[in-house]
Amino acid sequence: MNDGFNRLPKELADHFTKPFARFLRIEAAAGAILLFFAVSAFAVSNSPWSNAFLAFWDTSIGLTFGSSGYSHSLKHWINEGLMTLFFFVVALELKRELVLGELRNPRIAALSFAAALGGMLVPAGVFLILQSSGPAAHGWGTVVATDTAFLIACLAVLGSRVPHSLRLFLLSLAIFDDIGAILVVALGYGHALDWRALALAALGLAIVFGMARLGVRAIALYVVAGILIWLALDASGIHATLTGVLLGLMTPTKVWISNRRLNAILDRVFTSGDVRQAGDRAERRALQLAGIATREAISPVERLESALHPWVGFAILPLFAFANAGVTLSTADLRGTVATAIFLGFVFGKPVGVLSLSFLAVRLGMATRPPDLSWSTLGAGGLLTGIGFTMALLIAEAAFSQDVLSGAKIGILSASIVSAVVGILALAWLTRKPPQASGDMINSGGSPHVSRHPQNSHSDR
Repeated sequence: MNDGFNRLPKELADHFTKPFARFLRIEAAAGAILLFFAVSAFAVSNSPWSNAFLAFWDTSIGLTFGSSGYSHSLKHWINEGLMTLFFFVVALELKRELVLGELRNPRIAALSFAAALGGMLVPAGVFLILQSSGPAAHGWGTVVATDTAFLIACLAVLGSRVPHSLRLFLLSLAIFDDIGAILVVALGYGHALDWRALALAALGLAIVFGMARLGVRAIALYVVAGILIWLALDASGIHATLTGVLLGLMTPTKVWISNRRLNAILDRVFTSGDVRQAGDRAERRALQLAGIATREAISPVERLESALHPWVGFAILPLFAFANAGVTLSTADLRGTVATAIFLGFVFGKPVGVLSLSFLAVRLGMATRPPDLSWSTLGAGGLLTGIGFTMALLIAEAAFSQDVLSGAKIGILSASIVSAVVGILALAWLTRKPPQASGDMINSGGSPHVSRHPQNSHSDR
């Protein structure tokens, strides 16, 4: 009998560190794919096929019912439809970390929250100062968010040299300000509110809450409810991607099937013989029950995040980049004040805001800084928060008119490149391995040094 199959893993920490590590691996790979599609979009938009490429995303897609219809451009379906799933996964990851992961400690979570708040307020202030009361001042929200996928991809370049505490800090910071950014979009860049549609969306959310309280487990019902809520918010004048945030934060973190019940159900299957050939319906029912129990032994938050995260990272975000990163380069846009304000807001405002409010939160006793996360390392990591890209492009599309949108995109792209390069170099320098003293390698006779205390050497392994 193999005892390895009849007990839980010894390390309880695996329940939250493994999902976190998986999230990082997918984000790192997705960042590379995202970069490829962003560069491709930029290249095509500056080629002879530029006009056809840019016009393609304005193609209208929808349904017609007699004299009435419901349609949007292809870019709208991507930016507000598919990106809803992106924010749903972001909200799931935030809730999992807050309830099940390392952000369960309120003072550790407070450090990331304070940093995210500073990383939103300071760059927005820099942008507003530079734009003062001009017509582009309305676009201050462009500089408030950090791109999670690109940030994690940059950390992946440095590998294990980056402290785990910095990875957690930056990931949770990016998630916090992604949520903040979508609230900015929903409330600051919507259209005139339709209160009836807003009431229908609220009713839909109440129904979802009620279904969860009643124990409804059918995912299909929640998908239908989510689509109806999205349609209501889209008609209400609020950015419909808010649907993903709300539903993600409402998703339960508790499992339906306990370990004890799961073991009992599996024992019933193991003692039922070969159910694949048996004609007894009860035995087949036991196998079906085992399948349901195995699935429901994982919380809905973890199950949905695991299922959707690869689709978001490898399909939705690259498609978003391909649809939005296209910009025709011109010298006028390079010299534009909007591009300069966005560049300075990201490259300087972001790290200053992250470091200053983190320091203030710790000094006031509101937050705790992990012992292995020095202020210099935190500041260097803060340089990477100037990578805006995904959310910045999304907000720019909603905030700017067409005559300044190209300049805004150039500011976003240039700031993201500079922030990534400077952040990686700063972290590489801070985490470099010190040169090993020659006395540690050889003794005075020139032969390899051998410890006289083997018991100490053993304890270090």
